[in-house]
Amino acid sequence: MNTIIEISSYEIVIDKSRFITTLFPVKNIEDVNRYLNETRKKYYDATHNCYAYVIGQTGSLNKCSDDGEPSKTAGQPMLNVLQKNNITNVLAITTRYFGGILLGAGGLVRAYSNSVIEAINHTKLYRIVELQKVLISIDYTSYNLLQEELNKYDVLSQRFSESVDISVGIPLDLVDKFKVLFDNITRGKCIYRLDNIYHGVEKTKF
Repeated sequence: MNTIIEISSYEIVIDKSRFITTLFPVKNIEDVNRYLNETRKKYYDATHNCYAYVIGQTGSLNKCSDDGEPSKTAGQPMLNVLQKNNITNVLAITTRYFGGILLGAGGLVRAYSNSVIEAINHTKLYRIVELQKVLISIDYTSYNLLQEELNKYDVLSQRFSESVDISVGIPLDLVDKFKVLFDNITRGKCIYRLDNIYHGVEKTKF
């Protein structure tokens, strides 16, 4: 499955109607409701704010809404695009400003589908993978050398005391290479401990 990690928006115009699709990273229904409320306030004068969302490791939690458009001409086509692209933990809201020309059922399906497709094409997708949580303890000199490299991964926490204690998620297939790289940079002064495995976003590869 794929996902996004930042909000992005893209606009297309079809027969004078404006279609603004905004993609939001979401983890739960609370996130969905918050972004829906914010979008409805932002585009309070829009004709429609149609939406579709997919949540969960397998995308099992999903829902869509036509928001007043004819049944199955907006929300369902939007949801189909998200599912076809194997995207999860995402909310797509397509805001329409009616331009005065009726598109018909087929035209609406194409318009809402293409709006989400273009929004996806103009944002960066990340692969959801199993990550190994690695606990690291290093001195401050090593930390300064490693900081740029660490930012490529899923840094969960950092604690600064006599040493720097870091919790970071590494893709399972990169853990061994990660250890070798960090040992080389710190000349063996880096202390590791493997913790649990969880699902997260793969940000980089060697």
